[in-house]
Amino acid sequence: MIDLSDLHFFRTVAKSASLSDAARHLGVSPPAVSQRLSALENRMGLALINRGPNGLGLTGEGAELLQKADPLLNQADALMKDLFEKREALSGPVRILAPFGYGRLNIAPLVGTFAKAHPDISPDLFLSDHPRRHMGDETWDIVVNVGRLPDLSATQTVLCRNKRLLCASPTYLASVGHPEHPSHLSSHRCGCIQEDAADVTHWRFSSDDGLECRVRFTPAFRSNDGEVVRAWALDGLGIVERSEWSVRDDIDRGRLLRVLPEWSLPDADVVAIVQPSHLRPKKVTALLNHLREGLSNT
Repeated sequence: MIDLSDLHFFRTVAKSASLSDAARHLGVSPPAVSQRLSALENRMGLALINRGPNGLGLTGEGAELLQKADPLLNQADALMKDLFEKREALSGPVRILAPFGYGRLNIAPLVGTFAKAHPDISPDLFLSDHPRRHMGDETWDIVVNVGRLPDLSATQTVLCRNKRLLCASPTYLASVGHPEHPSHLSSHRCGCIQEDAADVTHWRFSSDDGLECRVRFTPAFRSNDGEVVRAWALDGLGIVERSEWSVRDDIDRGRLLRVLPEWSLPDADVVAIVQPSHLRPKKVTALLNHLREGLSNT
């Protein structure tokens, strides 16, 4: 079997006056050209080029191969040029997969401003409660996730930092008091978000002075919808763990108060799962930069 590189090699040799001339065009030595030509002829079981004192000459089979290879190579070259131009163009479809809540509030507006700035872009944003479940269903240009996926080999780049916070309403804390240590949470009503089979009843804390504490609790309330759990916390049902982006406004306005602010939970940075940079179309890189810049201001 022969491939496009073999055809490119053969066409160069066939259109050269000598093996030395072909070697100069190919950037190799004449013996290397001779060896590869012989290997190609042996693979095909055909003599393609006569080597003589007066230069190179095509055999009948060699002339036929050159005649049929030329249009194939021209089409391949045109295809590569077209694909390269598309890779460099800010046009065409861009497919994004993102979580429902974060995607609706933060990703969708930025995708909209990007599409407005680049009218030849056709954004396709798919929101899901479980983005990871859909990662293998389709070909996505960008997959947004809140929290790194530790067992994924694909490229993950941080779009923005995101802390996880414990919080509760002022009315709840006024009625039962503020816990002063993570171990005190066992005497409080704690709620959680149960979106999949992950263990969400285990909180791992670390302090500024390097102490660590792990807490296991029995949920007093739970839901698979983060906004439902947030609403219950606002209503005074108890203490919840939420992403900073979800409750920042509530905390700023005093509707929720941070619990155990001197203790930290593991961060859940917002990441984009993408192709490596050298394989990434320019339009995807441009959108990625737009998302990163926009989210840094939220």
